[in-house]
Amino acid sequence: MRSLTIRGGTLALPDRHVRGDLQITDGLITAVGTVPASTDHEEIDARGLLVMPGVIDPQVHFREPGLTHKEDIASGSNCCAAGGVTSFLEMPNTEPPTTSRALIDDKLARAKATSIVNHGFFIGATPDNLDDLLAVEQDDDICGIKVFMGSSTGRLLVSERSDLERIFGNGRRLIAVHAEDEARLRERKILIGPTLDVTKHTHIRDAEAARLASALALELSAKFDRRLHILHLSTGDEVELLRAHKVVGRVTAEVTPQHLLLQAPEIYARLGTRAQMNPPLREAPHPAALWKGLHEGLLDCIATDHAPHTLEEKAKPYGQAPSGMPGAETALPAMLDAAHRGLCSVEQVVRWMTIGPARCYGIVGRGALQVGMHGDVTLVDLALKRRIEDGTIRTKGGWNPFEGVTLTGWPVATFAGGLAVYRDGQLVESSRGQAAKLVFTAR
Repeated sequence: MRSLTIRGGTLALPDRHVRGDLQITDGLITAVGTVPASTDHEEIDARGLLVMPGVIDPQVHFREPGLTHKEDIASGSNCCAAGGVTSFLEMPNTEPPTTSRALIDDKLARAKATSIVNHGFFIGATPDNLDDLLAVEQDDDICGIKVFMGSSTGRLLVSERSDLERIFGNGRRLIAVHAEDEARLRERKILIGPTLDVTKHTHIRDAEAARLASALALELSAKFDRRLHILHLSTGDEVELLRAHKVVGRVTAEVTPQHLLLQAPEIYARLGTRAQMNPPLREAPHPAALWKGLHEGLLDCIATDHAPHTLEEKAKPYGQAPSGMPGAETALPAMLDAAHRGLCSVEQVVRWMTIGPARCYGIVGRGALQVGMHGDVTLVDLALKRRIEDGTIRTKGGWNPFEGVTLTGWPVATFAGGLAVYRDGQLVESSRGQAAKLVFTAR
């Protein structure tokens, strides 16, 4: 029997934060509140620390297989552990794209061997792989179907309405969409013309492109009564669409810390093409509208869209530099710092980053500190200040969009299934390969 007691911390329970103890036995939470002293199990003094469920990051791009010079599952899971993330959902735009059961199984095998945190994977939709999507309809180890409605990094694209109708109209599994309208993107690119000005990225991939795609996704979700999750919402226009058309239980949506906290055009002046991502970082008033939607419950959870590239790749001129930025290691500190600055509460951050994604994807047994749940726990020092510097970030890319910023509130220990994967500033490599694949309810 393997037992761990985390003693005397502030427990972030689903309905309140209270001082108490937490016991994990053989990977599951077995007691919450007061745990009698014992010499039979390990104890950790958590006095002065927040004890919260491990963060669930529902959107990462770890680049394995095919593009592992940018990131792989091992290095990506290291970023997660150091950032308080105990579970990730990984996207299918690898090389080759993850578009079949066999390719899902390949990723699961890789993660079993190298990941130190729990993992789940999307299957990618193409205009012609409906049979592959239907073949995994009942599989509980796939989190959902990813649809790129607009072109982004990778070769997956489903932009024709007829193809989208066929995918939405067949099957019941959750569909998660990258909502940018491909026709609008192409028209805007022609209209603006060739340019080296990275600030034009926000104008090429404008708010209307996002609104059009999200509106179509909502329409198809309603038409076919299909479970829909809208990824990385970036505009106030989409928040208003949700206000008018969101159906509880059928439609959910997420937002990234970047879209909440980094604003165009100022961010381009500081970061250049490092600030380039899809959908783009927006100008005012979009970030404020996203915050409002989050507070009102129109947005359900936080995701990082961790999409690393090397510094050499990001240093290329606009038009050649790839879109995407890392975030798994710094999302929780960025959001806790936002709470420190009064933009939200710590309780909200915990909810948005744990039980929120668990509910969106039907993740079984994770996202809350309750007896019977898996022992995925993050210990946080809410007063700890740390300045982010390039070279200290664990992603293979070696940089972060919050570089040079001091954030308040950092994880100091991360446990996946009761096993330490990060502690005292160090990864626990002995945990390699002991993390679990996630299980999802049929949706």
